[in-house]
Amino acid sequence: MKTNNTKKRLRNGEVVLGCSMQQFGSPEIPRIYAAAGFHFCFIDCEHGSFGLETVRDLVRSCLDREITPIVRVGELLYSLVARVLDAGAQGIIYPRVESRQLLEDAVSWTKFPPAGVRGYGLSAPQFDYAPLSFAEAIQQSNASTLVVVQFETATAMERREELLSVPGIDVAMVGPADLSVSLGVPGEFEHPRLVETVTAFMESCARHGVFPGIQVRNVALARKWLERGMRFVGCGSEHGLLLLKATETMAELSAAVEKQK
Repeated sequence: MKTNNTKKRLRNGEVVLGCSMQQFGSPEIPRIYAAAGFHFCFIDCEHGSFGLETVRDLVRSCLDREITPIVRVGELLYSLVARVLDAGAQGIIYPRVESRQLLEDAVSWTKFPPAGVRGYGLSAPQFDYAPLSFAEAIQQSNASTLVVVQFETATAMERREELLSVPGIDVAMVGPADLSVSLGVPGEFEHPRLVETVTAFMESCARHGVFPGIQVRNVALARKWLERGMRFVGCGSEHGLLLLKATETMAELSAAVEKQK
């Protein structure tokens, strides 16, 4: 089984950086992310429209290039979690978490007994066809799976101490878009109300031994949150990066044409 390098880096005190995928289901994108040096690929099955077979192909592409495949499921539902883990995902992102009981259940789905209640459905492809025993497969899977919980509402932030105390959480990730809406400052990502809420949240993460994370839309915002101490930072998306670079390239080409007039 491939090492979960993102989990390893976090535990070694490093910052990890990634980028999301929402629109284009090409396995070439994780390869590009890996070539660029990203640590993880955030495969979005909440707002993205990927089917399970596409997710499987994206996950395998990630594993081939040793970039960590982390899948955001559409909701906290055992069947969604179990199937993407069985497809080889090395991490799960849980969206819109507000209930401690549901979170406890959801975390248990990511681990085999006795640590959790995940059903055994692993087969040779998940382990590069290595001849592992059940015990070895269970130990490796339990150790390598990264559990990421999203805090996206004012309610979740109010309940953060209770939610962060759930055992088995590796990363608590802010969803600033939904959080800004919930706080009454939609899209104002540097509004004092949002910044103060997230800063207090990061302090709670430290008390509970959970790595703080955030997914942002551009490098400027990522830089600010890195400076504030975020450890797990996703920046942008495949379609956003393509549009950004295409726009920059066209602007430079148009300027060159103008110079010839």
